[in-house]
Amino acid sequence: MGENAALSPTQIEAELERLPGWRHVSGALATVYRLRGPAAALSLIAAVGEVAEELNHHPDLDWRYNRVVLRFSTHEAGSAVTSTDVEAAHRCMLRAAALDAVAQPERLPDA
Repeated sequence: MGENAALSPTQIEAELERLPGWRHVSGALATVYRLRGPAAALSLIAAVGEVAEELNHHPDLDWRYNRVVLRFSTHEAGSAVTSTDVEAAHRCMLRAAALDAVAQPERLPDA
């Protein structure tokens, strides 16, 4: 299976076990991070940008004051979740933890 092959629902559920705070919503891996304030949110956005450039895989991102919404899916796979999305989410999760961000997936608009 190539890195752009869509993961099955079972595979996605297994990957979510190692992505606390992330959910599979509307064909994407998604979460909301709450930070101390807007400056910290911008730091997370910059860190997510670094991950996106490292992997050449860019999320949909929404910034709301001290919250950052992230969604990863792979357009080449029919806007499905692939192993690249899982890796990107994992790296972003580590960057968020370093900034003391709190995952609030229950605040996802589609959740």
